[in-house]
Amino acid sequence: MSLPLPSILVVDDERNMRLSLQDLLAAEHYRVRTVESAEEALGLLERETFLLVITDVHLGGMSGTDFMKRALARWPELPFLMITAYATPRLAVDAIKNGAMDYLPKPFAPEELLHAVRLCAERHQLLRENAALRARALENMSLDRIIGSSPRMRELRQLIQTVAPSDATVLILGESGSGKELVAGALHSLSRRRDRNFVRINCAAIPETLLESELFGHEKGAFTGALRQKPGRVEEADSGTIFLDEIGDMSRALQAKLLRFLEDGSFTRVGGNEELRVDVRLIAATNRDIIAAIKQGQFREDLYHRLNVVQFRPPPLRERGEDVLELAEHFLRHYGAAMRKNIRGLSAEARQRLLAHHWPGNVRELRNVIERAVILETAAEVRAQSLPDFCLESGLRKVEPPGLRAPAAGETLDDYLAQAERDHILATLSRHHFSLTRAAEQLKISRHALRYRMQRLNIASPTEAEEEAPPA
Repeated sequence: MSLPLPSILVVDDERNMRLSLQDLLAAEHYRVRTVESAEEALGLLERETFLLVITDVHLGGMSGTDFMKRALARWPELPFLMITAYATPRLAVDAIKNGAMDYLPKPFAPEELLHAVRLCAERHQLLRENAALRARALENMSLDRIIGSSPRMRELRQLIQTVAPSDATVLILGESGSGKELVAGALHSLSRRRDRNFVRINCAAIPETLLESELFGHEKGAFTGALRQKPGRVEEADSGTIFLDEIGDMSRALQAKLLRFLEDGSFTRVGGNEELRVDVRLIAATNRDIIAAIKQGQFREDLYHRLNVVQFRPPPLRERGEDVLELAEHFLRHYGAAMRKNIRGLSAEARQRLLAHHWPGNVRELRNVIERAVILETAAEVRAQSLPDFCLESGLRKVEPPGLRAPAAGETLDDYLAQAERDHILATLSRHHFSLTRAAEQLKISRHALRYRMQRLNIASPTEAEEEAPPA
């Protein structure tokens, strides 16, 4: 059910006109407030919100024109409909110039007035729906969407809160599925531009020949098929934020034009000569090794330095420890509610399997795994058999030399070494399908010592039956 429309304010010093307008509008189910002076109307505007103001030009005391000027100075979006018995073309032009949405000479047909009111009602409804959609979009981009309690994620959220209020250009580097778009959305939602557009462009998804037109627009006849002028996405993002994902796939020729745009916001549409200018904040992201791309001549070093005012590096999921379980629980609640399945949580064996996986696809892969588990699971909690065996995914494992992970800010040496020990034990267990006997043999420790280390590191141990079961 849609919310009721605000009242219409009628301002006229003639009592019969006020009553006639009230009856006419009430018959169409509009709520109406009537006053006889501009001074009284200004007092009402201070206390209430109105859909529309209908006022006579000539009033006792302050004129309708002066009243409209004062009101629009305070409430610039408030629609005004002017009516008068002394209509002239000059007065009509002046009224429109001063901000009136329409001007009706007395006597006017009731349909004329009702048509103007209907237009206002439709405009108000569209603005309300737009505000609701924008609020929903901001909610989807809020900082709360970045889930995780590991030190690196806490540090990431703190940096977002620090950088977001500025207009600094941001470069986000990270693997696919690690949450680069979430970081960009959170930066926009916490900025002073949050009430403006957040425009996303995936540079890898648009053919190189069309990307410049998509970004900066084109003039009619600029190329075959350009039948009309088309504004670019940067114009759509004016006063807001534009997010260029996979910028590492952009051609060097377009990189040069983007570099010029970053200097002062100026650009030229494809096939045009007029220099245009917008005010946008630019956030760029890539999953490529940007330094390697620069060395290979595929990415401009000057553009890198221009983009790299503030750099974000969302960590891959394999470096986030038990954030895997926190994210899994979040996705479990989401998909459980969507599919109307009452699944309380994850079994110990399922938690162990999730922690042991390397997650080459990062958070995106985890989301898909939990969605699949919710579809397949028939018990009260997700069991290990409802999860994939990750045999194919293990071939995508990113091999890194030991100790390559940089310590998080504030991480102690004991914490760093414990995490390295935990990762090594989990990887070995996964390789041997959670057989403690075979894992202990490879680690060159006794089975009892392995169980002790697993208990100390909070790694769940498989049951005897699970350990002896042959791998799938």
